[in-house]
Amino acid sequence: MNRKRKIERKGVANRCLTTLLTLFMLLLSAPGNAQCEAVNKAFQAGEFIEYDLYFNWKFIWIKAGKASLGIEEKTVDGKKGYQMNLLSASKKSIDFFFRMRDTLTCVLGERLQPVYFRKGAEEGKRYTVDEAWFSYKDGVSYVDQCRTFRDGRTIRTQYNDSRCIYDMLSILAQARSFDPSDYKEGQKIAFPMTTGKRVEEQTLIFRGREVIEANDEKDYNCLVFSFVEYDKKNREKEIITFFITDDDNHLPVRLDMYLNIGSAKAFLTNVKNNRHPITSIVKEHDKKKKRRSKDD
Repeated sequence: MNRKRKIERKGVANRCLTTLLTLFMLLLSAPGNAQCEAVNKAFQAGEFIEYDLYFNWKFIWIKAGKASLGIEEKTVDGKKGYQMNLLSASKKSIDFFFRMRDTLTCVLGERLQPVYFRKGAEEGKRYTVDEAWFSYKDGVSYVDQCRTFRDGRTIRTQYNDSRCIYDMLSILAQARSFDPSDYKEGQKIAFPMTTGKRVEEQTLIFRGREVIEANDEKDYNCLVFSFVEYDKKNREKEIITFFITDDDNHLPVRLDMYLNIGSAKAFLTNVKNNRHPITSIVKEHDKKKKRRSKDD
């Protein structure tokens, strides 16, 4: 079941979170086989990544919060698998304007096939829990979804597709092992992803390569991708720009978000237990600079 739908925008917090999750979708030149299996070449259990989140408030960049992404080993049907956890939270000083406490969890088999996904999101006055259960039969991918609201109301849906159906974290895990070396500038990438209520077609565009400074006092060679929407006249509108390391880890270094109510950015601050050497580093700074004073 393939449907194009307009991507909803729920504010700065949702975009900050979604970008951290969506960034690795960029590396997919084609979806996996119908059973969603792939060989993990990029990460290991114990990897942990941290980020600073910023928001542009009346031409001034202010630090809005932090996010972290961790991977641990998980037993799935008696076999080795993985669990990924993404946590994102606004600072207490920002909570007055917009409170965010988001927790995402994904369980994967050893060959990175999606098994279960959960997103608990407190964003402003809104609180929802999205869950998805994945299964596979006769070359078809199935997903059962449930969205639960604060008052206990639920929305349940079912979808299937001859292609692999991903959630925001399983696409991250699988796509990190793909090789983007043959990508050409302007190349478009499309794939289906569950959102908690439906399955949507996503579109990303490869923009090229650029050197980017992160919040860990290092500059990186990066691959640049854009997450875009299309209006009724098929005009392209940039939503998020991703900058990811051009090495075997494919780590997100920076994300720029273009929102109705302003702009937001996420910068890498620390990485632990990465599987491969980070060969994309081109420069290390002696002193940490004051950041986000301008839209760089």
